[in-house]
Amino acid sequence: QVQLVESGGGLVQAGDSLRLSCAASGRTFSTYAMGWFRQAPGNERESVAAISWNGGRTYYAASVKGRFTISRDNAKNTVTLQMNSLKPEDTALYFCAAPSPYYAGDYLPTWTNAYNYWGQGTQVTVSS
Repeated sequence: QVQLVESGGGLVQAGDSLRLSCAASGRTFSTYAMGWFRQAPGNERESVAAISWNGGRTYYAASVKGRFTISRDNAKNTVTLQMNSLKPEDTALYFCAAPSPYYAGDYLPTWTNAYNYWGQGTQVTVSS
């Protein structure tokens, strides 16, 4: 079983930065892509960013491209989301996620259904 624990959320003002971290355990971390998702009240969960097993490929939602950066440290089993120039519309519960075993290797899934394992989420609130 995969365990994911997020940290780093908080309340910030528009234009500020936050760094979210996710610690993973339970399977070989370096064999899989990892993703960050978010869900605002009344909205569906959406993909924010994803990173391939070795960090060689990344994906960003159009709404965060150029402001967010995803990275990973396979030696520490962690994945990080650096969020700059935050906007009120970035307010959401942010989740770290690991994909189904089907996606081991050089996949970079970006759709929610590909991810079987989820953290509890960390709240990010951006005030205007």
